[in-house]
Amino acid sequence: MAKTVRENTYKRKNDSGRLSQNEFMQIISLLLKNKNVRFTLGLFFLLLAMAMFGAFTSYFLGGTGKADQSLVEAFWNNKLAQSGAEVQNWLGLTGAILAHTFVFKGFGIAAYILVVISFVLGWRFLNNVTLIRLPRLMRVSIFFLIWISTLVALADRSAFVSGAWGFEIAHTFLIPLFKSFFSVVITFAVLAWFVVKTFAYDDYKKYVSTNNGIVKTISDAAKSVRYERVEKNKKTVETTEAGNNEDHKDLFSDEGIILEVTDDDPTLDKTKPIERVTKITEDPTEAIKKERASKLRTTRMPKVDTEDLSEDNDEVVPDMPPFKNPTSETPLEMPKEVSPKRTRRSTEKLSKRKTGKLDLELTDESAPVTPQTPPPSIDKVTEKVNPFFEKAIQKDINFKEEAEHNRETKEEKKLEAYDPTLDLSTYKFPTADLLNELPEMKRQVSNEELEANKDRIVETLSNYGIGISQIKATIGPTVTLYEIIPEAGVRISKIKNLEDDIALSLAALGIRIIAPIPGKGTIGIEVPNKRREVVTMRSIMEDDAFKNTKASLPIVLGKTIENKVFLADLAKMPHVLMAGATGQGKSVGLNVFLATLIYKKHPAELKFVLIDPKKVELALFTAIEKHFLATLPDSEEAIITDNQKVIHTLNSLCLEMDNRYNLLKDALCRNIKEYNQKFTQRKLNPKKGHKFMPYIVLVIDELADLMMTAGKEVEQPIARLAQLARAIGIHLVVATQRPSVNVITGVIKANFPARLSFKVTSKIDSRTILDAGGAEQLVGMGDMLFSMGAEMIRLQGAFLDTPEVERVCNFIGDQQGYPEAYQLPEFHGEDNKGGGSTGGSVGDRDELFDEAARIIVMHQQGSTSLLQRRLKLGYNRAGRLIDQLEQAGIVGPFEGSKAREVLIPDEYSLERLLNEISNNS
Repeated sequence: MAKTVRENTYKRKNDSGRLSQNEFMQIISLLLKNKNVRFTLGLFFLLLAMAMFGAFTSYFLGGTGKADQSLVEAFWNNKLAQSGAEVQNWLGLTGAILAHTFVFKGFGIAAYILVVISFVLGWRFLNNVTLIRLPRLMRVSIFFLIWISTLVALADRSAFVSGAWGFEIAHTFLIPLFKSFFSVVITFAVLAWFVVKTFAYDDYKKYVSTNNGIVKTISDAAKSVRYERVEKNKKTVETTEAGNNEDHKDLFSDEGIILEVTDDDPTLDKTKPIERVTKITEDPTEAIKKERASKLRTTRMPKVDTEDLSEDNDEVVPDMPPFKNPTSETPLEMPKEVSPKRTRRSTEKLSKRKTGKLDLELTDESAPVTPQTPPPSIDKVTEKVNPFFEKAIQKDINFKEEAEHNRETKEEKKLEAYDPTLDLSTYKFPTADLLNELPEMKRQVSNEELEANKDRIVETLSNYGIGISQIKATIGPTVTLYEIIPEAGVRISKIKNLEDDIALSLAALGIRIIAPIPGKGTIGIEVPNKRREVVTMRSIMEDDAFKNTKASLPIVLGKTIENKVFLADLAKMPHVLMAGATGQGKSVGLNVFLATLIYKKHPAELKFVLIDPKKVELALFTAIEKHFLATLPDSEEAIITDNQKVIHTLNSLCLEMDNRYNLLKDALCRNIKEYNQKFTQRKLNPKKGHKFMPYIVLVIDELADLMMTAGKEVEQPIARLAQLARAIGIHLVVATQRPSVNVITGVIKANFPARLSFKVTSKIDSRTILDAGGAEQLVGMGDMLFSMGAEMIRLQGAFLDTPEVERVCNFIGDQQGYPEAYQLPEFHGEDNKGGGSTGGSVGDRDELFDEAARIIVMHQQGSTSLLQRRLKLGYNRAGRLIDQLEQAGIVGPFEGSKAREVLIPDEYSLERLLNEISNNS
C-alpha cells in the first residue's frame, strides 16, 4: 500500500483552558450569523442614525446647540428631570448629549458622516446587503470626518460648526505654522493624496482582470473534473488549520481541492480516509530529480478496454495540459451532492485530463513503471462534464440575455409612447401677430390727480372726525386703490358708511370701499381713473406669465390693480359662473376665455361644446368645427342654438361623463390626468374601450333664456355635470345677463365656486352672483370682480375685438383638421320614451299624456301654455304633448296664434278614446 505524506492541521488548546483569539473570533462570527442578533443590531444602528440626524439638525437649523451647551456640561451635577425640561433640542436631553458629543466636542458639521455609517451598518445587518465594503467605508469616513472638520475650522473661528477636532488642528497646528492661505492649500493637497491612494487605478484594473477570468476558469474546471459525493464517514477526517480562518475563504482557493478517490484496484483500502497532503512547492524539474526519494500523488487513467495495456500499469499519464485552479476571488457554491475537501497540493505534479472520471492514487516510488506501453488514444476517453457547472454557466448566460432583452423592451416602449397630437402633426398654434397691437400707452393718472384725490379723501374723513395716519396709492388700468391706515380707536364701519360722501367729494362714480383689505391690515378705497387704460389681448399673450404657465386649462381673466396678468386654471376652478348687465363685457369675456384656451391647447387635447341661444355671439367659432368643437351625431350645426338640441346635448354630456367614469374605474385612476398618462404610456388596452380623453369645455352664453323655455330639463343636467364632471375633464362656463334666483338657482349656484361678475344694476343682483355687494359699483367695459371662495379681486378684462377672433379662427380653420367634429354619445331620452316628436308612435306616448288630455278636454282649449302652467313643464315638453294629442285626434292642427281646436267634446268620450289607444298599444 502506498505511503502518504500527512500534515497535522489541528491546533491544541491552550494549557490554561482559556479560549484562544481564533476561537473567540469564531464565536463572534457565529453570533453575527444569528438572525435575531442581526435584526437587533440592524434596528439599533438605524434608530441611532435617525436619532443623530434629528439631534444634529436641531443643533444647526434649530439653533439649540449654544442654548443646550451649559445644560449638557452640567448634566451630571443637575437632576435628570430638571435638565430634560430645560433643553431645547428636538430629541430632548438625549439629542442634546449626542449633538454636544459628536458635533461640538467632535467633528462639527462633518458629524453627519456618522449618520451615514450608522445607517449603512443597520441596513447591512437587517437586509444582509452590503452597500459599501466596511473597511473602505471606515477608512474614508474617518478621513473625511477630520478633513471636513479642519477645512470648516479654517474658515470659521468658532467650534460650534467645525467641532473641537477641526478647531484644534486648524488653530493649534496649521494656522500658526503655515498661515490661513497655505493651510487651505495643504488641506486640499492632503485630500488629493488620499483620493489617489484610496482609489488607485491599478487596484481597480487588477480587480477587473481577476473577475473577468472566472467564467473561463469555471468552464475549464467543469470540463476537466467530475465531482462525486464523499462518504459521510470521511467528513470527520477533514482537517483545517484553526489559525487561518479558512471558513471565510472561497471554495476555489489557492490551496486546491481534494476530490474523491475512486480506485478500481481491489488492493486499495477504500475504508482509509483521505487525509491532507502537504503542498509541493518545488520546481517541476527538481521534483523529478527527487522522484525516488519523495512521496507524490499521481493520477491513474480509467480502465481502457485494450489488450495491450498491462494490468500492473497504474501510472500511465497521457500528455494533457495542466489544470489551473479557478481564482479565489469569486466564491462558487457547490452542489449538495458534492463534498469537496481542501488540501495543499502541487499543481505541477497533478495532471488534469479530459476524461469522464478522474482517479487518484497514493503510490510509492517502488511501483513498477512500464514506459514502453503506449498511452491510450485520447479519442477513447469519454468527456463528461459536471452538470452543476453547465447549469450555473447557462443560468448566468440566460440572466444576461433576459436583462438585455428587458432593457431593449423598455427603450422601445419609451420610444413608442402614444402621442395624441400625431393625428394633426402639422397643426400650427396661432401666433400673437394675429392680434391687434395698440401703441404703448403712458400712465393715465398724473401725480397732480393723485395728490388731489388724496387730499379730498383725507379732508372728507377729517370732516367726520376720522383721522388718517398713513395713505398710499396703487394705480391700476381702470381704478386707483388708495390704502389708508386710520388712527387708533376708529371703527371700520364708520368709514364704510361714508362711501357716498367720498364719491361726492371726488366727483366720481363707482367708489368702492374695502374694509379691511384681506391680509394687509389696511382699508382700501377704489377710485375710478378719469382716463382708462385698454388691456389688449396681445399684451396678455406676450406676457411671460401666460407663456410659461403650466396650467392644464389656462384662462386669462385680465389685469389686476397692480397691472399684473391674472391667470387661472379652469381645471382647478373647476366651473365658472358669469353674470353682468347687457353691454358690460360679458360676451367679450367669453371670447377671451375661448381664445386663451385655443392659444395653449392642441385640438387633440381640448374640445368645446358651444351653446348660443342668441345665435350670433359665438357664430365666429364655426370655422374651427373640425378642430375644437364637439357635437351630437348627425348634427347640422356646430354651434347649438335650438333649445331642443340643447337638452339633448346636455344629456349627451351626462352620458359621456358616465362612460368616462366607467373607463376610469377600469383603469384604476382617479382623474383624467392620471388616465391619459397611463394611456400615453400604453398601459391601457384600446381593444377594451380605452381611448385618449380630451378636455371638454361647455360654454353657455345665455342661461336665462334656457331656464325660461326648458326649466327643469336644463337645470338637472347642468347641476349633475357641475357636481360630478370635474374629475373626468368636463368643465362649464355659464353666462347670464339676468342674475336672479329664478335663473341662477340654488342647485346651480352651489356647484359653481368660481364667480365672475361684470357691472350689474342692483345690489341684489350682486349678492345673487357673488354673495356680496360691490358689483353694482363697477364702471363697466370689462371692469369685473372675481370671487373664488372668500377672496374677491377686482380686474380689468382684456379686450378682444371681433376681427381678431375672426382672424384666429380662420387661421386654424385653414389648416388640416379631423374628418368631422368630435362626436358625443347619442342620447335616447324622452323623445323615444315619452312621445317625442310629431313623427313618433302614439304607443310610445309621454307618461303625462292622459293627464294632459283631460286638462285640454276639461278646459276645451288646446294651448301649450295651459299645459305648462297646469303641469309645471317646460315649453319643449308641453309642445311635444300637444303634438301627441294631435296625432291621437284629441286636438286639431296648428292655427297660428290661435289656440288649437279641441276635437273631443266631453270627458266620457275622452276616456273611451284613451281606452282604445291603450288596447291598441
